[in-house]
Amino acid sequence: MRLYLDTADTSQWDGLLPTGLFYGVTTNPLLAQRAGLTYGAIDWGDLAARAADLGARELHGQITGDRNHALRFADTLYNAGQRAGIATVVKIPLTPVGIGIASHLKSQGGKILMTACYSAKQYVAAAAIGSDYIAPYFGRMLDQGIDAHRVMAQMARMMGQGDCRPLVASLRTCDQIVELAQMGFDCFTLSPDLARDLMQDDHTDTSAQDFERAAQ
Repeated sequence: MRLYLDTADTSQWDGLLPTGLFYGVTTNPLLAQRAGLTYGAIDWGDLAARAADLGARELHGQITGDRNHALRFADTLYNAGQRAGIATVVKIPLTPVGIGIASHLKSQGGKILMTACYSAKQYVAAAAIGSDYIAPYFGRMLDQGIDAHRVMAQMARMMGQGDCRPLVASLRTCDQIVELAQMGFDCFTLSPDLARDLMQDDHTDTSAQDFERAAQ
């Protein structure tokens, strides 16, 4: 099972990554904006070093702009990861342009994730170009009236036909994580709030308090 902390807010990294629960961190321009960051001004070397120091094994960053800008970003991210000793993964939207960029990066040996997936057919495209990951947007599918459970069931039946690993994103509840894990998915992105909810149970807290009282 691989869990990823889905935020660009490094204060959240400081509190949650040391738990050892997370395999890595995922970021994108929207998450950077929510963290009060200007995406184009991010020092990826510093970010990669911080993630590595906190125990993350992967850092995911998303391309922006045209093909040339995207390829320069990918070089920056890969180089930052090499210097920091952490694997870096370039996130690329599943558009025709994005698929072309992804194919080029894979031919150069880079790790990639195809993002903003809303249909099972997109898994076919991502697997065909050798993508390491694909990010189905489960919660956003539901928001758009898409039968997300059907899409994920179709994707589950295709898993194992290549090395493309679904990294399920846009999750809203722990029940969704449990349901999808029962379908065979083992890679999830979690917001900080969802991460804390995953680690907490009132009954367990009460039992732990009982143990402490008995020990004293």
